[in-house]
Amino acid sequence: MKKKKGYLFWITGFSGAGKSKIAKKIFKYVNSKLGPTLLINGDDLRRIFKLNDYSKLGRIQNSKKFTKLAKFITDQNINIVFAVVGMMNKPRAWNRKNIKNYLEIFIDTSVKNIIKNNKKKIYKIKKNNLVGLDIKPEYPLNPDVVIKNNFKNDINYLSQLAIKKIERILEQKKKLS
Repeated sequence: MKKKKGYLFWITGFSGAGKSKIAKKIFKYVNSKLGPTLLINGDDLRRIFKLNDYSKLGRIQNSKKFTKLAKFITDQNINIVFAVVGMMNKPRAWNRKNIKNYLEIFIDTSVKNIIKNNKKKIYKIKKNNLVGLDIKPEYPLNPDVVIKNNFKNDINYLSQLAIKKIERILEQKKKLS
């Protein structure tokens, strides 16, 4: 598939929803089908750039940085699989408006299911400014792909489901171009 801009696969959902694991599988697929691809995790960017403000305002500021970075990279014909909590509508709307090849993937699960699954234990540790507890989430308004994770299905199954949905979208885009 010839393209002049890279694709941004923006994977959003609560912390502990399975975004990073699914992103790794999507990354392998995208890299093999669409060429040079970066896998970016919001947690990694926070660590690299010492972005330690988890308040709502801090999260908004970080999201602006993340979206601008994504645009910069995709404008150079490099794809990105970006896993980030990002439960705010403004950054996603900005991506949709400003990044030509934008696909939004929502890993839909509840904080209750994450706590029950208890893998990351982030919701067991009393921290401030957790999206879904202290900060009200803004659920995606019109994601391109929705993957429901109730933690009853294997992450490989969920990843394959996401990839099949992505394949259909890419095939439609190919037909339109």
